[in-house]
Amino acid sequence: MTVAVLAFYAFSIVGVVAALMVTLSRNPVHSVLWLILTFLSAAGLMVLLGAEFVAMLLIIVYVGAVAVLFLFVVMMLDVDFAELKSEMVKYMPLGLLVAVVVLIQLGFGLGAWATSEGAMGLRQAVTPDAAVTENTKALGLLMYDTYLYLFQLSGLILLVAMIGAIVLTLRHRKDIKRQNVLHQMWRDPAKALEMVDVKPGQGL
Repeated sequence: MTVAVLAFYAFSIVGVVAALMVTLSRNPVHSVLWLILTFLSAAGLMVLLGAEFVAMLLIIVYVGAVAVLFLFVVMMLDVDFAELKSEMVKYMPLGLLVAVVVLIQLGFGLGAWATSEGAMGLRQAVTPDAAVTENTKALGLLMYDTYLYLFQLSGLILLVAMIGAIVLTLRHRKDIKRQNVLHQMWRDPAKALEMVDVKPGQGL
């Protein structure tokens, strides 16, 4: 067994265990830390596959930005864990039913799995030859040349999802004073200003 095979099994086992701990951990902060370990394991697998650029993206973007943002949000939010646990217990039967249905569907799908003879050839035909084109250039050719419209469509879907999340979570508070720029521009200067005749030696 070579070093690459040992590294593959090590990264795979750590990634699967860390992914399970993300969902099984009771503390949200621990869940985010396990998520960071999952990203690092996935980055290690990408390095073994020769996709160093994707591995660096996983570390820089997901670990360095997204996971750290999750960690800050979880640590700053005042979450009532007792209330969350009570809500989870209330919907536990429905969740178990959905989980059983998903497992049955996965069993049917894996049971009927059949590999075509030309599958490997079709997979290799999508990507350029690794000996001719480096990994970063091949990824750019696929994303910005072959699948440009699908890439742009995925960006639009993420934009719509972001706007929808902002609209759904936006709350207008009436107990705070907000700035209305148009109201300030449309006000009458004659009504907004008051001339006070201050006599010498007296204050306002």
